[in-house]
Amino acid sequence: MKNHVTAKDGTQIFFRDFGQGRPIVFSHGWPLNSDAWDGQMQFLANAGFRVIAHDRRGHGRSDQPAGGNDMDTFADDLAVVIETLDLEDVVLVGHSMGGGEIVRYVTRHGTDRIAKLVLLGAITPLMGATGGNTDGVSIDVVDGVRKAILENRSQLFLDFSSAFFGLDPQSAAKNEGWRMAFWQQGMSGAIHSQYACIEQFWASDFREEMKSIFIPVLVIHGSGDFIVPLETTGKRSAEILPNATLKVYEGAAHGFPVTHQAQLNADLIEFARH
Repeated sequence: MKNHVTAKDGTQIFFRDFGQGRPIVFSHGWPLNSDAWDGQMQFLANAGFRVIAHDRRGHGRSDQPAGGNDMDTFADDLAVVIETLDLEDVVLVGHSMGGGEIVRYVTRHGTDRIAKLVLLGAITPLMGATGGNTDGVSIDVVDGVRKAILENRSQLFLDFSSAFFGLDPQSAAKNEGWRMAFWQQGMSGAIHSQYACIEQFWASDFREEMKSIFIPVLVIHGSGDFIVPLETTGKRSAEILPNATLKVYEGAAHGFPVTHQAQLNADLIEFARH
């Protein structure tokens, strides 16, 4: 099927692929899909890069199987995209949960095809207050998200979008398109996959495996991110990774790829060209 690859279990994974030049591959956050990268993909394609982004299984235009909604399988699905398209010298970019996906891809599949990583507001090395990570995000917060998914998923995505983009009532009214896009992408996914992903982004532990990643990594995080807090994720990722550079966007919320689009695009171009 055009614009789909077939995962190991037969799941059809949708992807977008356009532009020419060094490939930049994007992995989106929860509960979104590859449309979340619109602000980066066309800009970077215009700047001389080939850009590829897929919809995670259970999200967007990919199949919505009952199984395989776990970090290892997500990483393996990404590997199928990269291998099917025969990509080399790749810059891998992951936002939020997608940051965990690209780290797990590298530690499961190696760096033969990968030159650099970019972690944007990523859940790495461990987001949740589990496994001795006492200052991580509380289980009560996660249980609240689970409850909201079950009771009124549509309303959750409307409400959560304001926190995601760091919008107060006045700025929310001026940026209704952001909220509408977030809601639409969220509602295009399967509830069972999105529900399973909550455990994956909260409890997945990358602390040990990140020590083995020696390629250059750019870590970007917002100081105003209250969903995936900088102090316990971005800063710690930069400390663990052997070859990492940390950039902090002052005041930026979790959805800074949208709210700080121009700043991020400039940083991506600089990192990808050198």
